[in-house]
Amino acid sequence: MKSPALLTLLLIGLSPTGPGAAAAQKRPDQMQAFDGRRNGRLVPLREIERRVVPAMGGAEYLGSDFDGASGIYTLKFLRNGNVIWVDVDGRSGQIVGRTGN
Repeated sequence: MKSPALLTLLLIGLSPTGPGAAAAQKRPDQMQAFDGRRNGRLVPLREIERRVVPAMGGAEYLGSDFDGASGIYTLKFLRNGNVIWVDVDGRSGQIVGRTGN
């Protein structure tokens, strides 16, 4: 009979929630954003949010997406039933585009 401790370690390693599972479940764009922040190439999303959200005049912040190919974060807002998208360059933190009212 195998050791219970060894069996437990094997099960944890094979489990979808075992070590490395979180990285394996992340989308490629999320991994690019994580690597870019870690390597200092991208401004952290929290810093971008700290700059942009207050400038949106009370619009409700809905969340963000990241495009790894362009390095652009798209922040989504809702105001008076209208969706507003704000594009921010992840390298500089500068707003590069906006659509919606």
